[in-house]
This record gives sequence, structure tokens and C-alpha cells, in this order.
Amino acid sequence: MRSGRGKIKVAVGTRGRSGAQGDRIRVQYADIAIAATAVFVLAWIADLLTGRRGLFGASLVSATGAVCGWFLAVRVFGAATMDELGWTAWSGAGSILSLFTFYLFRNTR
Repeated sequence: MRSGRGKIKVAVGTRGRSGAQGDRIRVQYADIAIAATAVFVLAWIADLLTGRRGLFGASLVSATGAVCGWFLAVRVFGAATMDELGWTAWSGAGSILSLFTFYLFRNTR
């Protein structure tokens, strides 16, 4: 849009992500990165404690449990939202629970 003496006006806030909204989105992605790193570290620790049987399997179980924990926290119980850090604790708890049950019921031959 042109105004007065040839300067161009820009509509602010309709499509760009600036200010508090942009910071919130960056923090949300940081939460996801923190949760993903924590889930991998939990899988790595569980793999070390159980005699290094396979990091890929432990990571897969841990990630599945983390997604289940997130789903319970955000979608089922409504205990946390994606704007808070509470869902990362739920995903960590889901990861720990799934790793525990995986190693408890695993076939050891």
C-alpha cells in the first residue's frame, strides 16, 4: 500500500511472526528439542543399564512412550499445554514407564 510521498506501508502482525508470538514459537520448538534429547538420553541410560542389547530398540520404545505421555498430558487429561513445560515431564514419565515394561517383559531366552 502506498501512502503520501511514495513510502510503502506494511501491514504488521498478519503473517509475520515477530515479538512475543515469535518468541513463543521458538520456545515451543526448544521444548520439543529438550524432550527429544531427554527421551534419547533415557533410552541410552536404559541400554547401558541392561547390558547394551540395542540402542535402536530402546530408542524406539522410549520415543513411543514419550508420545503416549504427551498424548495423555495434552489431549486426554488436559494437564498441560504445548505452551508450558509440564508436557515434557509427562513425556519423560511415559518414556520411563515404557522402557521399564519393555525390559520387564522382554524375551530373554
